[in-house]
Amino acid sequence: MYFFSTEVTSSRILSDRPLYLRTKKAYEIAKELVYGNVLEIGCGEGYGINQYYRNVEKLTLIDKSDYSFRVLRENFPEVTFLKQKIPPLTNIADNQFDIVLSFQVIEHIKHDHLYLQEIYRVLKPGGKALITTPNASKSIARNPWHYKEYDFIELETLLKKYFKNFEIKGIEGNNKANLYYLKNKDKVEKLLRFDIFGLQHKLPSSFLKIPYEILNRKNRKQLLENNRSLIEEINSNDYKLNSCTDKTLDFFCILEK
Repeated sequence: MYFFSTEVTSSRILSDRPLYLRTKKAYEIAKELVYGNVLEIGCGEGYGINQYYRNVEKLTLIDKSDYSFRVLRENFPEVTFLKQKIPPLTNIADNQFDIVLSFQVIEHIKHDHLYLQEIYRVLKPGGKALITTPNASKSIARNPWHYKEYDFIELETLLKKYFKNFEIKGIEGNNKANLYYLKNKDKVEKLLRFDIFGLQHKLPSSFLKIPYEILNRKNRKQLLENNRSLIEEINSNDYKLNSCTDKTLDFFCILEK
């Protein structure tokens, strides 16, 4: 059940709500920037599409999941779907898109240089890519689903290899959203006290995915039980785009070809 793992937050699961809304905020920002021929890489459950769909002339979606194509095709029959793992961006010609969206994807990519090279290749001259990724400095524990997480300097160093013009902003939470983050951090850190040998950083990611999934889902359910009113009250307005600070949860990158 790909879309109901804790890694791919679901709009349907209440305990996922704060993280789902954090991701949704990126789409709300993007809808003011998209136009023309648009490509989204890693569309997932597709909850972001409705945010920007009316602002585009043509839309192509890429995802590796069967679920995306089975469900989203019913709702968006005129959209082009490409089922593939990336990179590379197979069967896409150079200089095709005005905008490329790829939210919470690059951290899953082993070949991040090729990923950026391919995005640059398929953008039209003057086109823009909008990319988000978690701020490694705010990560509480190792996420075995992520190949690499980036701090600001690492991300800036990587991006400047392929894009001369870019800006890195930050999505951060207000007091309400930060309270949830701190409550989650406290619970996770209590769990990590049992990892006295630091196995989360030593074991291969394949060994950690199942226990991570079980513990993470349990943790979110307990947070919901103990903080239901807080979680129900959080909405996407509790997250905002700002300059990068020590409060940045996700980097929001605007890259221009």
